[in-house]
Amino acid sequence: MGQRGGGRSLNFFSMDYSSLITKRRERFSELEEAVGDPDLFADPKRATEILREHGKLKQTLALWEKLQDSKRHLADNQELAKSDDPEFSAMAAEEIPGLEADIQSLGTELQYALLPADPNEDRDALIEIRAGAGGDEASLFAAELMRMYQRYSDLRGWKCEHLESSPSEVGGFKEVILKVTGQEVFRYLKYESGVHRVQRVPATETQGRVHTSTVTVAVLPEAEEVDVELKPEDLRIEVCRAGGAGGQHVNRTESAVQIFHLPTGLYVRCEDGRSQIKNKEMALQILRSKLYEQKLRDQQEAYSSHRRSLIGSGDRSEKIRTYNFPQSRITDHRIGFTTHNLTGVIAGDLSEFTNELQKTEMNERLAEAGL
Repeated sequence: MGQRGGGRSLNFFSMDYSSLITKRRERFSELEEAVGDPDLFADPKRATEILREHGKLKQTLALWEKLQDSKRHLADNQELAKSDDPEFSAMAAEEIPGLEADIQSLGTELQYALLPADPNEDRDALIEIRAGAGGDEASLFAAELMRMYQRYSDLRGWKCEHLESSPSEVGGFKEVILKVTGQEVFRYLKYESGVHRVQRVPATETQGRVHTSTVTVAVLPEAEEVDVELKPEDLRIEVCRAGGAGGQHVNRTESAVQIFHLPTGLYVRCEDGRSQIKNKEMALQILRSKLYEQKLRDQQEAYSSHRRSLIGSGDRSEKIRTYNFPQSRITDHRIGFTTHNLTGVIAGDLSEFTNELQKTEMNERLAEAGL
């Protein structure tokens, strides 16, 4: 069971959202016209924004209708539960708890959907995992976190692709980059950015002493070409031989690609792909997302200080979570939430943390939006 520190509980379910839904319907009608415009794709950036907003609003309105249906169903069952027929009354009463739970869940989803849109939530994401303090043990934990995110992706029905990595001598990773694609990937993964601290007895420890190591995780929303323009004159692209393990083919051909972005000094290297073309595509993709993240970080200075500390800044130096293996305990320091389901979390079940972090962020955003 998860536990958390003190926090305020806001009763938003007593509010009437019908006026907000009316505005969303009006906006949806405008977007329907825009989507039907044959000249929509003359401006690719505008087309992307319109289609994304159209899809999100369509989901919001469908959610509202589903909530209203559930409320009507609940009211009917509450009335039927008063029936003089005991069997009929019992059947109706039996459905009431499930309907109430559905309404609570749908209400939470609707609250989130009615918040001012975050255009990055629907995006795919890149996950950078880097071993920090702790040497070999840190690299082994980096590999465990990689597998944790791969399993989490599987559980959510996402596709997780290995883009680039730098293995360590003990079978871990000094660095690994994953690409995750699917529905609302960044919405759920954005909370993972920061320093993950692990406390456990390493396999190499003969005295049974607990060591502390750290791994840095950065989750970047995948940038599209319309978000970041990469000018040829700003890039220095070099082709070189791939290093490390990979077989004779990799070592014999100059398939590795490294790209320097001259204005910012950012550097990306890719050698995991078998072909030079594939490595160049992956390197440009990673570079574009890094530049987009930098652009977002500048914009996020306008966010409230609480949201920046929660998820906004993506600060890679901030310790966000501690995994204590001897006590089978994981604590998220941003919201004071602790669970003893360490085995389940490492196996990819991040739902407890994600749900609590989303609730905290939603309450803050609702308050900021005056809802």
